[in-house]
Amino acid sequence: MNNSVGNTARLIGAGLRALLVLTVICGVIYPLAVTGIAQALFNDKANGSEIKDKSGQVVGSSLIGQTYNLPKQHPDDPEEAAKPDLKWFQPRPSNGLGSNGVNTQYSLILSGATNRSADNGAVNGRCAKDAEEGTLCAQVVAAKEAVIADNSTAGYTVRPEDVPADAVTSSGSGLDPDISPAYAKIQVRRVAEQNKLDVKQVEKLVADHTTGRTLGFMGEPRVNVLELNTALKALAKS
Repeated sequence: MNNSVGNTARLIGAGLRALLVLTVICGVIYPLAVTGIAQALFNDKANGSEIKDKSGQVVGSSLIGQTYNLPKQHPDDPEEAAKPDLKWFQPRPSNGLGSNGVNTQYSLILSGATNRSADNGAVNGRCAKDAEEGTLCAQVVAAKEAVIADNSTAGYTVRPEDVPADAVTSSGSGLDPDISPAYAKIQVRRVAEQNKLDVKQVEKLVADHTTGRTLGFMGEPRVNVLELNTALKALAKS
């Protein structure tokens, strides 16, 4: 009986010691070591890939897109569609993006893609202007018309064939922070006009914030919209 109690006590003691040691190693030493290495070698990424403005204020993350819309006239009306603030470069269309961090407020809404197929609403493989309301084709046609109208200026008209796919479709996550150089290009004149800047200044801004393919062959050239608009804000103030 005494041997049984003693063995049990030893087993409990060994278990408690193992619990204490593993708690210290796995719950304290390992997290501190990983955090320290991350902060030392990958400080920017470990802290959320933050983007800061000229004053040092964090305006968002380079990994998550933001919208640039005018305030709603009736904020409590869910049916009222937000209108883009045309003095900023616009991101890909998406219901997942939060409000604009450059204008002091950012709030993530959701992440996810539509379940509609790529040819939803198409007739003979093409999206017609009279596509059935509520279909993906109808959304794409409406988005394309809006892009052309918004970005055409007095001396420049956006041609339908110049509108890239990312200007009228959302990404799979709905949180894509980047647009194609082609989409940025058709916005240059409108942004320059709205901010009373020279077109060449804005073109240089886009070129400076265009990132090439990763390792030279992966992905596509891209422009981070938040980084671009943060630089635009600084340029417009200078």
